[in-house]
Amino acid sequence: MQIPIKQNRVRLGIGLVWLFHITAIIGISMGELHWFIEKTPFNILLCALLFLWIFPINNLKKGILFLLFFLGGMVAEALGVNYSILFGSYSYGANFGPKIAGVPYLIGVNWAILTFITASTTSYLVKNKGFKMVLAASLMVLLDFFMEGNAPIFDFWEFDGGIAPLFNYITWFVIALLFQIILHTAKITGNKEFSAHLYFSQLAFFAYFLLFPI
Repeated sequence: MQIPIKQNRVRLGIGLVWLFHITAIIGISMGELHWFIEKTPFNILLCALLFLWIFPINNLKKGILFLLFFLGGMVAEALGVNYSILFGSYSYGANFGPKIAGVPYLIGVNWAILTFITASTTSYLVKNKGFKMVLAASLMVLLDFFMEGNAPIFDFWEFDGGIAPLFNYITWFVIALLFQIILHTAKITGNKEFSAHLYFSQLAFFAYFLLFPI
């Protein structure tokens, strides 16, 4: 039986996402850290384009919410970078691409994508709406935790003193939960299968290098 075009699209997207991350794990493990890490903006941009295509962001309401989470993430990060508010005292490195007010544009994109895909991923796991929002926000913080351990090595960002403070994670959770409440109130849905693979491919990448440091 012929597989619908939509399902072909999803399978292609999932395959590409895992290809990007597994190739990077192998390449970095073989000593090609700088070559692969310098391609971080390209990787994030490709994942963002796949997300827009497959999730998809295909109507005005989704587009407005994506922009809202992008701007919300950018403002929160700008307060952190410039005034040490919310997350602590830290600065971004060179491997996330162009910046405004010290914050890479791709960080705002990442905030938006994570909000959408964690919301969809939790649909596999729980039914209760309140618990679903809390779990989705927790997944966002979990990924941040694994990223923090690698961020200085990858020249993503670095906290003063080299360690993210506890209130960084608390603030991350509060903002993530606020975004989840907005998203669930708007009753937005998207492709759960692709969302889960996009989230767990990123989690696997950063967890691997936290467990097996370079």
